[in-house]
Amino acid sequence: MDTLKIGLALGGGGARGLAHIGIFKVFEKEHIPIDFLSGSSMGGILAAAYGAGLPAEQMEAVALEIANPRRLMRLMDVKPLRRGLMEGKRVRSFLLKKLGLDLQFEQMRIPVALTATDYLCGETVVLNHGSVIDAVMATSAFPGVFQAVKINDRWLVDGGMLNNVPINVVRNLGAQIAIAVDVTCETWQWEVPLEPEQIHRLPSIFPPMTEDLYQSLMILTSEITRIRFQESPPDLVICPRLPIDLSIFLGFTRASEVIKAGEVAARQALPGLYRLLENMHGA
Repeated sequence: MDTLKIGLALGGGGARGLAHIGIFKVFEKEHIPIDFLSGSSMGGILAAAYGAGLPAEQMEAVALEIANPRRLMRLMDVKPLRRGLMEGKRVRSFLLKKLGLDLQFEQMRIPVALTATDYLCGETVVLNHGSVIDAVMATSAFPGVFQAVKINDRWLVDGGMLNNVPINVVRNLGAQIAIAVDVTCETWQWEVPLEPEQIHRLPSIFPPMTEDLYQSLMILTSEITRIRFQESPPDLVICPRLPIDLSIFLGFTRASEVIKAGEVAARQALPGLYRLLENMHGA
């Protein structure tokens, strides 16, 4: 039997998505090939970077660079009274310079497909043709933070809204073993009883209602992902154990910790992956 084709579906999760770099590091060390990639939001950014040929070590260096609060602040081109808190030009320039995304999907070293959400009709859109940087900006355009991105007459926002861990997309690319990496699977399940007023994951400058909106977003994301997995079950799910107080928006300063958690989760998943490969080869 020919070598089985492995695909990774990388979930969105803002700063929590930096755990995907740890997954890549372990797969590289173990010489496990990645034949296809899909992703949404931060998972889409990193899927595109890896598909373009950027090794995990360089991805980690970029993540540690923006872990510096001063450098992170330089990316924030806040433009009040717009459809989006940030214009996104600085982020786009940074991604082009640091991740090498100034190319077309047809030029990728690994086939990649990203998801975005049509802001006006509420449909998932799969992006795997044309400009990579345009697709990356669309898949990560979190509503209210970044403006929607227009591609082919459709206004697109964050792909995580409807398909945060696009396992069906990586299967459609041709993956025979489809691995889901979900970095938000435990973001809302507090382990000890708390009053709502005790939940703090955002800076105190934000009004208390934003904590409620954040918690609601995490619950919705988790439930939609569960339904998506029922529709298209992954062969293996990797769920890094990340601190629940690690905000998707503000956790970039903890990049080293997040990447390490991804490495730990990937190593824990290796026995299951090897069994899966053995069983499918023997089938």
